[in-house]
Amino acid sequence: MPGGCFADHRRDRPDQHRAAAWRADLAEATGRRTRMIGLCLASGVLTAFIATQEFTLRWTHSIEKVRWEENWQVRIDDARTPVLRLVEGRIRGSGAGMEPAEGARLIDGVWHYPVGRDMAEVELAHSHYTAGYELCLPAGCRPLADYLPGLSPAPEHGTSIRLYACSAPPQAPAAQQNTRRPQAP
Repeated sequence: MPGGCFADHRRDRPDQHRAAAWRADLAEATGRRTRMIGLCLASGVLTAFIATQEFTLRWTHSIEKVRWEENWQVRIDDARTPVLRLVEGRIRGSGAGMEPAEGARLIDGVWHYPVGRDMAEVELAHSHYTAGYELCLPAGCRPLADYLPGLSPAPEHGTSIRLYACSAPPQAPAAQQNTRRPQAP
């Protein structure tokens, strides 16, 4: 095969380029062979590993009933630590305490704003009093709580779900979901 690759005919696909570039950046940043990083979820003793480097969080504001969406990346920072990067946010309207961020652009009734901020983790409320979050992956969107089987909000005060970047558990194959305990950041 030309170039020593069995899939040279697929090199024009954007996802192939992005994945290859991400792997090369990760290998260069760590200076060693890489383990798969992805998104980890945790709530109490429940955990899940999701093999993805990009995802979108969606939810509806509990008071204003306005749709929010955020695009995230799982990446390696300058200190060679897996982190979550908030890339862009979108708000379908505005309301009390929901003013558009600096640099936001209104496109077809939706405020788009760039962020570019790294975070070690994100903690989200999970309660039966509000609609839950959705996690969107290339294969589609599902309720975030579906990735943590057995999760149910406490009757009086709810609970939280932590999102953070992590390495795949050593025994785990690359999969969409794994309930083994992932490495904490």
